[in-house]
Amino acid sequence: MHGKTTTIKLILGLQSITSGKVNINGYDIEKEFTHAIKKVGAIVENPDMYMYLSGYQNLKLVANLYKGITKERIDEVVKLVKLEKRINDKVSKYSLGMRQRLGIAQAILHKPNLLILDEPTNGLDPEGIKEMRELLVTLADKEKMAILISSHNLAELDSFCNKVCIIKNGEVIETSEISKIKKEASQEFKIFEVDDINKVKKVIDDVNKAKKVKNNLIILDENKFKLNVPKDEVPEIINKLVENKVKIYEVKQEEKTLEDAFFEKTGGNVIE
Repeated sequence: MHGKTTTIKLILGLQSITSGKVNINGYDIEKEFTHAIKKVGAIVENPDMYMYLSGYQNLKLVANLYKGITKERIDEVVKLVKLEKRINDKVSKYSLGMRQRLGIAQAILHKPNLLILDEPTNGLDPEGIKEMRELLVTLADKEKMAILISSHNLAELDSFCNKVCIIKNGEVIETSEISKIKKEASQEFKIFEVDDINKVKKVIDDVNKAKKVKNNLIILDENKFKLNVPKDEVPEIINKLVENKVKIYEVKQEEKTLEDAFFEKTGGNVIE
């Protein structure tokens, strides 16, 4: 296994598998390719389309590759990807975001239950990324399809994916719910917002001495610090701060981003 595009090609049977197996919907991609790929839609790298045909003509050509795709289904897909107003324009006049959405329309014509996308937001502007995110959430909900996405954009994945698989040097090192991975990365850090950071160090030092522990104090700015403490010790720390005339405005659990969690898991390895 190498990078993510290679992994996707292996899953789709576009590249020979040297070790391991790929099963889709209970079928082996090498031994039962036709059955395995039947309910799969995919875009690897860039969607293929004829630039000087209209979006609708492109969809008709793809529809001809499958049995029984009706005009109603084509219209339904056009509506899903929100291209109704531009579907009869030449694809050469489409923005990159519109071409990506047309590519997804092509990939879902046959109602797959698995959609595989390689870097679907690559090169898109913020509006295009937002539209793509909303489209994928709609497809997962309305069309009841699982969506497998490979991406460098961890902040983007963080905003709408629920599970993640992290690859480092060709090896899968983590497969889990995103919320679980972020929670593990956050450990037990609590963030405090106070009025006077200068009084805080002495208070925490006193607490540490009394308990014979070392709660690592990390100053974030002139009003915020974080502390690695279990939840049940927070009330005592709040009491000590109040006794020392420190005003507390907020205490919250630190929430790491998916990117933070990724770098903790990989030791700062290049994102694959």
